[in-house]
Amino acid sequence: MAVVAIPRYIPFLQTLLATGLLSVSVPLSVFAADQDVSPALLQQAALYQPSGQLPQLVLPPDIAAFDAYKIWLQTQVAEKQIPGVAVAIVSSAGILDVQTWGVRSVDDQLPVAPETVFRIASVSKTFAGTVGAQLVNHNILGWDEPLSNFLPGYRLGTDSAAAGQLTLRHVLSHSTGLMPHAFSNLLDAGVAYNKIQEKFHEIPSVCAPGRCYGYQNVVFSLVADVIESSLHTGYDAFVEENIFAPLGMDTASMGLEGFQNNPDASDPHQFGRGSWRVATLNSAYYTVGPAAGVNATILDMSRWAQAHLGGFPDVLSPTLLEMVHTPVVETPHGNYFNRWPRVQKAWYGLGWRVMDYAGMRIIHHGGGVRGYRSEMVLVPEHNIALVVLFNAETPLANEVVPQFLDQLLIARTR
Repeated sequence: MAVVAIPRYIPFLQTLLATGLLSVSVPLSVFAADQDVSPALLQQAALYQPSGQLPQLVLPPDIAAFDAYKIWLQTQVAEKQIPGVAVAIVSSAGILDVQTWGVRSVDDQLPVAPETVFRIASVSKTFAGTVGAQLVNHNILGWDEPLSNFLPGYRLGTDSAAAGQLTLRHVLSHSTGLMPHAFSNLLDAGVAYNKIQEKFHEIPSVCAPGRCYGYQNVVFSLVADVIESSLHTGYDAFVEENIFAPLGMDTASMGLEGFQNNPDASDPHQFGRGSWRVATLNSAYYTVGPAAGVNATILDMSRWAQAHLGGFPDVLSPTLLEMVHTPVVETPHGNYFNRWPRVQKAWYGLGWRVMDYAGMRIIHHGGGVRGYRSEMVLVPEHNIALVVLFNAETPLANEVVPQFLDQLLIARTR
């Protein structure tokens, strides 16, 4: 497959060469065709001779190929009068494009900017998967070690034998075998995690651990209890110290206080009686930090996407990324992403959804909590990612990823 060198991506190439991420050759004639490529870069590229299979694309597609997508999204946002939106297209080298539209709140009409903070809801689960992989990488625990070793006082589910088999892998892949969405209704009603824990023994089992998929918010957050038990520190503090800080996610935070204390936080919005209105904040979901506790700007989330494309190997190593991006359990048809027309198969990994979309392997997660929606997708083979954040509950969020992927399919045939 030909690789087209675009002037704007020369820094990207230099980053790949400098870090060693570009470990196979790129045809020099392709680079030489671009007059903006320096002789020094050509000399560096010459050092990398064929040693294996060439990547399908070394460079992300030209950002101009996504102009139609951005026009479509802006048109949809305007037609639906969605309060506020932030979108970024990212490669492993950094942000390729950022756009923001609308207002932080329909009440104060301040514009959404790259520094505007959103609740990312269940996209927070991608951080929890990474936390689990960090624990395993540092030999603090194993993926298949029973959680009862760390949480001896917990009674998880009605089947005590099955409860004794539960592992961190089961929790982070939603394959615990426990009834799906256990006690999410209590979170919706404003009940905090520490009160729901008292009912853990009431959760019915629907299959043996590891045998079936069942999405969770409350049970998923057991990873926070494991952190506290094994490291004697809070989950929020662990994420801030081991993910936010080393990745330079300077305005990301965990929890209700981090959101309320940020002057750039956007308001949640719901649609009713013909217009968008500011909604109340559901604080209960902040008590399940691994499931829904992250607050972030589009710039923060761009760093997160960049890291998961391999842009920060000193923080998120290739081994760690392979752990969390590998399918664990197949997910059944029915959810909005499984209804995307070109999804051929779908799984859950460790904090991430993994899908085959028209022959492309994609890594995805979406999120929704009262007044907010978020969507994120990685396409590693093309070194490109999309992040979209809404401060509104809108079904448009269900469409932004497949539209982007369809545009990528068009771009790669040009």
